[in-house]
Amino acid sequence: MKERDILRPGIIIFSALLFVAIDSFIYFRYTRRLENHFGKEMISSSINLSEYQPFDPDSKIVRVQATEEQKFHDGDFLPVLDGATALFPVYSAVFNSLYPEETCKFDGMEFDPASLLQKRNTSGAFKALNSGDADIIFCATPSEKQLEEARASGIELSMTPIGYEAFVFLVNEKNPVDSLSVQEVKDIFSGKISRWSEVGGDKSCISALIRPEGSGSQTAMLSFMGDEKIAPKNDAYSGRTIGYSFRFYVQGIVGNRGIKLLKLDGVYPSKENIRNGSYPVVSNFYAITRSEDKDNPSVKKIIDFILSPAGQNLVEQSGYVEL
Repeated sequence: MKERDILRPGIIIFSALLFVAIDSFIYFRYTRRLENHFGKEMISSSINLSEYQPFDPDSKIVRVQATEEQKFHDGDFLPVLDGATALFPVYSAVFNSLYPEETCKFDGMEFDPASLLQKRNTSGAFKALNSGDADIIFCATPSEKQLEEARASGIELSMTPIGYEAFVFLVNEKNPVDSLSVQEVKDIFSGKISRWSEVGGDKSCISALIRPEGSGSQTAMLSFMGDEKIAPKNDAYSGRTIGYSFRFYVQGIVGNRGIKLLKLDGVYPSKENIRNGSYPVVSNFYAITRSEDKDNPSVKKIIDFILSPAGQNLVEQSGYVEL
């Protein structure tokens, strides 16, 4: 047998092992780090609307009994409700308490244009309010661009606070960091801090995730940053990620499996700490209408219900913090 024939199997085995080694290195050093660090539950930017539909006996919404006087009846003007994804469980529950069942039209995937309950998300809801396609929207504080678009449409917004929520920062549950100061978070997202070792973690780089402009969470982030510009030094190939959202969306809707919420200044974003004011980033969310409609009896009926003890109980039991 020729010498090269003897060597050939060894060369083949060596080449195969070398390929596996290189492939494994590429996966663990690069590819794996591009995968979602918050778990598959955080991949979708929306919720399963079917799980929070009004009038469905299996729905996850909170059911609060309204009085006959608070409910809508034949002949009443019925406002269209719309809003942010994170607040859909709240305004779907309001709809369930006040509206006739036949006014909600949902095909299992999306709402019919004729439905008086919609879910166009934050940016879509503000556009619908400006165009007259929605009458009351449930959202966090509008962005400057959304305020400008309203003014350009000749509309002044009337914002009624209906509850409190925490703005939170989240990381993979395996990240050794559990707490950051407010300033450390600002320094991460402004690019001044680029490695987790600078805040008590490992030596990996920080990959800071940014949300789309016009979303409620991005508007909240801009407010949080104040005068500091968002300019993180991202390393998507070798970094551990950090993101941001609203507490109940992460814990109550998505389910926060695979991720953890960080303490800020040593305070965890629990409902108790939102209520007592110790968590440092808490804000209102609102029922927003056109100012010209604020005295409309039907619009006023909905706002009055949400601010009543029954309505505030609905907000609390839906996972948020009542006024």
